[in-house]
Amino acid sequence: MTDTGADTGTGAGTGARAGAATEPGAAPEPAPGEVYRDAWGIPHLRAGSAHALARLQGRVTARDRAWQLEVERHRARGTSASFLGPEALSWDRFVRRARLDDTARRCFTALQESDPETAAWVRAYVDGVNEGLRPAPEFARVGLPPGRWEPWTPLAVWLSTHILFAGFPAKLWREEAARHLGEDAVALFATDGPGTSGSNGWLVAGDRTVTGRAVLAGDPHRFVEDPGVYQQIRLACDEFDVVGLAVPGVPGIAHFGHTGTVAWAITNAMADYQDLYRERLRRTGAGVEALGPDGTWQRVARHTELVRVAGEESVEVEVLETGRGPVIAGGPEGLDGGSPGGTDDGAPLALALRHPPRVTGDLGFSALLPLLRARRVADVDRALDLWAEPVNVVQAADTEGGLLHRVAGRVPVRARANRTRTVPAWEPGHEWTGWHEMPRAGLTDGVAVMANQRGPAAVLGVEFAPPHRADRIRALLGRRRRWSSSDMRAIHTDTHLASAAPLLDHLAALDGLTPAAAGLRARLLRWDRHMDADSREAAGFAAVRGALVRRLAAEPAFAALTTPPAYPEVLLPWLALVPRVGYALEHLLRAEELYGIDRPKLVREALEEVAGQPDARWGDTHRLAPWRALPDPSREEPALSGDHDCVLCTSAVPGWTDLAARGPAARYVWDLARREDSRWIVPHGASGRPDSPHHDDQLPLWLTGELAPVVTDWAHLTKENDD
Repeated sequence: MTDTGADTGTGAGTGARAGAATEPGAAPEPAPGEVYRDAWGIPHLRAGSAHALARLQGRVTARDRAWQLEVERHRARGTSASFLGPEALSWDRFVRRARLDDTARRCFTALQESDPETAAWVRAYVDGVNEGLRPAPEFARVGLPPGRWEPWTPLAVWLSTHILFAGFPAKLWREEAARHLGEDAVALFATDGPGTSGSNGWLVAGDRTVTGRAVLAGDPHRFVEDPGVYQQIRLACDEFDVVGLAVPGVPGIAHFGHTGTVAWAITNAMADYQDLYRERLRRTGAGVEALGPDGTWQRVARHTELVRVAGEESVEVEVLETGRGPVIAGGPEGLDGGSPGGTDDGAPLALALRHPPRVTGDLGFSALLPLLRARRVADVDRALDLWAEPVNVVQAADTEGGLLHRVAGRVPVRARANRTRTVPAWEPGHEWTGWHEMPRAGLTDGVAVMANQRGPAAVLGVEFAPPHRADRIRALLGRRRRWSSSDMRAIHTDTHLASAAPLLDHLAALDGLTPAAAGLRARLLRWDRHMDADSREAAGFAAVRGALVRRLAAEPAFAALTTPPAYPEVLLPWLALVPRVGYALEHLLRAEELYGIDRPKLVREALEEVAGQPDARWGDTHRLAPWRALPDPSREEPALSGDHDCVLCTSAVPGWTDLAARGPAARYVWDLARREDSRWIVPHGASGRPDSPHHDDQLPLWLTGELAPVVTDWAHLTKENDD
């Protein structure tokens, strides 16, 4: 049994220095570099080399965000329940069974062999983190000392952050929907689900801007966390000078950056590159075996690990890996809780996850240094050939007029069935046979828009976001011929809800309403369809929508979907019926027939229910609900405009909650005419320390759609003394 429930390293600084001295291929001890801050506390870092800069980035990030880094390190190792308690156990079990930390180790070992420069650069960042980690107030609350980062920890953080990004659990939902409602239900419910993450992004070419140079803008939609998932930072050395949004715990600037001569940005491509295999497992005297596609039983790698849980007994986890991949659910005895089901003959079910980094030992980190060194879109393009996951749609532009719009990442070639549902591991025909060539796209009328819709990545995916956000952005950009970087706020903050149309059409067809319901309907039909925080009509619409979703989900036709199989808790959001109905509502309302359900009757009941309630504004219930490792129930969160299908995508879950846990995790505008005219913002602030004046000083701007300036003149920054 392996007990990995606690750190075994000594003090952060001592462990880092010893590691730096003994790690093979370690970079020489670099100069410390210089740290500057702007008025928002955003770090601007300057050092003599890329390696010295990586070490400085790690050290400064550790000082600014020690608690966040340690939470992410523990989440990546599957040890977060040891201080966060039982609520974190489901995640820890999943991480252990999916072997994320082991995959990160494998990828780092391969990186050392294939790209020793990048491996040493990552190690320098880790050395800086270990030097900079100091106890923050949160550590004392849970009795947790800062631990020691390993060279592969940034890769593990990246994996744990993105392992659910492609939404492979949606395949479990499709299985259940098809089994209980028939194959047509798969398409009927196909829409952007509750576990996916998206983004807006748009590229305006120079012939459509006032400067003659391109502008890139957008906002990644992720779970809003405090501290934030993106870190505004500037990285400057003798090779490059880049501003952008870094992922705390990972060196460099991966997703959104501006080098001065070229800028790039991404959205989730909604590609499908992770497979779930149904496995037949059996115990033998020698261990566990799995039935392979050649008809023979094959030995399964097996060991057990102990997950420590604060305040409770430790939990033993059996870790299994077949020839397809790690078993993330079930085992020889069936699913957790003993539920069988899933195989044709009623044999116990287990699910194995196959995803590119586990197969190839490559997480794509070799792209990170070339991105920082990029000068033109051709450089960005070459760097992205090395990208692995998540699979992204990328846009880039440079100061010479170069433009790029492509997909980056690795998507395996395999049978269509693999992409849509779980597949039987014991049957041939479900192997991976190669890798897809990444698609490219051009601009239309000088504009490219990406919002997770069916675009250049359509051949690589199964489900995509509805087209509303993309259509709206393109329509807004079409309203004028010339745009500037300062104009982009109007697009970032647009709250028009195109997906309201089907429900409003149903409301218009009703008759025989009570006076109160007739009055509410009249107001909603006059409504401008903008989900503004102070709008009473937006609140009324959302309330009717929620009431209707709950009624639809309670219909007998969907009864079999109310209780999903005994999958691990971390996968259950993809199988929850109410969110599925809520996000697919426009399809359910427009379908010619819906399992005999009397939709006009339910719409009438929902309208009458809401008409009898007190009047409210949308922002009364639509409030920010950021994730914090240590929740603060006493904190009153701000009201929000927007909704799931608005460009201002602050995602409520219709029928479940009006609170928004997901939304713009950052906003950016990259100006290729003058980098200093670029703008950016994050939901809270640059610092992860609650006692810092820069912990949430950007929140007022983020709420109104304002952006903070990107400062590029070192003379306008304040140099920080190194302690």
